[in-house]
Amino acid sequence: MKIKIGIVDDDLLFVQLLKNYLENDARYEVVLTAKSGNAYLQEARIPLDVLILDLRMSDGDGLEVLSGLSALQNEIKVIVLSSFYRRSFMGHMLKMGVHAFLPKEIELDELSEVIHAVHLKGHYFSNEQVDVMRGQLSNKLPQFHAYSKDDLTEREVDIIRLICQQQSTREIAESLFISPKTVETHKTNLMIKISVKNMAGLVIYAVQNGIVDAAEIVLFDK
Repeated sequence: MKIKIGIVDDDLLFVQLLKNYLENDARYEVVLTAKSGNAYLQEARIPLDVLILDLRMSDGDGLEVLSGLSALQNEIKVIVLSSFYRRSFMGHMLKMGVHAFLPKEIELDELSEVIHAVHLKGHYFSNEQVDVMRGQLSNKLPQFHAYSKDDLTEREVDIIRLICQQQSTREIAESLFISPKTVETHKTNLMIKISVKNMAGLVIYAVQNGIVDAAEIVLFDK
């Protein structure tokens, strides 16, 4: 099945060019476009796999969209693609539930592969972003989760470690000799248990609780 994509950006020419490019890739289908955050939120219940979202828009910006999706408990994977890109914003983007944060100057073929990685793995970090996060996720950060690593089962800890090694659901299942469905069940239970919204949240949790060292996080290949 094709990956269903939505694009929210007030640059109509950019939207059309990106839509045309992605639809030439057999993996993707652009099923929704919107020129503002508010226009998208009116259609936010349309099923999507990945949402490509601009930050700065006049009628409802990207942050409003992220807040709206959170209120709707929508599990769409969000890629923020913005000319207002700053590496230092990475931590805030993760807290807002973003699965990838990219500059608008990115090459189209690289963006295409990021979309596929986010859909498959749950999140995407560039080498530079991981370096920034290593600085932001120091041991001095407060432990704000209701559960610590001591409250997790051995299997749950194993799964978090493998997620940090960039393993897909299928690869985790093979590593632990369990079914992919069981892996997905563990992932869902973990996110509920430690109050995070996505795989990026699990990675942050793992670093904060000493399950993995920040230097051990496996980088995504470009």
